[in-house]
Amino acid sequence: MGYKLAGFNVLGGIEIDPKMMEIYRINHNPKHSYLMGVQEFKDIPNIELPPELLDLDILDGSPPCSSFSMSGSREKKWGSKHHFREGQAVQHLDDLFFDFIDVTVKLKPKMVIAENVKGLIMGNAKGYVKQIFARFKAAGYTTKLFLLNSSVMGVPQRRERTVFVAVRNDIKQHVSFDFEETIISVKEAFSGLSKQYGDISPEQKKWYKLTKEGASFSSVHPKKHWFNSIRLHRNKSSPTLTANGGLFHYNQYRKITNMECFRIQSFPDDFCLLRMKGSYICGMSVPPFMMQRIALEVGKQIFGIEYDMQIVNNFTGQQAKLEESGETFSPLLANAS
Repeated sequence: MGYKLAGFNVLGGIEIDPKMMEIYRINHNPKHSYLMGVQEFKDIPNIELPPELLDLDILDGSPPCSSFSMSGSREKKWGSKHHFREGQAVQHLDDLFFDFIDVTVKLKPKMVIAENVKGLIMGNAKGYVKQIFARFKAAGYTTKLFLLNSSVMGVPQRRERTVFVAVRNDIKQHVSFDFEETIISVKEAFSGLSKQYGDISPEQKKWYKLTKEGASFSSVHPKKHWFNSIRLHRNKSSPTLTANGGLFHYNQYRKITNMECFRIQSFPDDFCLLRMKGSYICGMSVPPFMMQRIALEVGKQIFGIEYDMQIVNNFTGQQAKLEESGETFSPLLANAS
């Protein structure tokens, strides 16, 4: 969605999870979509692929990264097999980034953008990053790694993510980022929403009442429990929205709703969830506005496509929404290829 908002032509994607693919297809109607693991995709002979996939400007991917998250005993997960709750095939999650690089070798796009968790650059995981750089170098790409915060990229959320940008060696330009947009508060993000209704248990309500805005329930719990349950601060951006939920409204006794998750993650209000929870879909995704800003800068710096920052999507104007035609708002001053 972020690339669409930046005016790029999104051809499609690869997804192993049937539920996620269903949501992707109903919201984006992709030209090409492969319901399979990336390992299976990379074994498809190139002659059987649409020619346009072998002439990509950008290959984008976010290889599943839960084994590198800073939550839990992450090192114990390395080298072992795991699966997601939707019943995907059991996989070595810490190998998937290298499978993704194999797809880079296969398709040879002009550049590659890959998002991952902040934990990837912390502690022992730094050795894994060196391997990623080495693999991209062997594939013929020059790589840079950025740590970006979505709260200065038009998103009302303090979500930190690492972003790899690998440019093919025959492309001489390289990318740098410097985002400094005004912080958007939760109250601003929720502006205009009709009255919302969310759930809360009696115990959660007990700790909510004692917790100050912007703090975790653990700050008042005698045993420091409920660490991931946070009461939002109306005048600040939201902390990271996780797939498990845990964010509570700043002055109402309830968890935030699907619509409020959309606002915090910069999704359009009319995004179709199909039966999934907003916190899960948003918590597992890259904020569209965050990706839009990256795509706009890449379009400018690598492909020479200028844009007008004054008309980029934001929460002070009308939020961009999906149209039946699939057309989306674009601040580009020229068409992307």
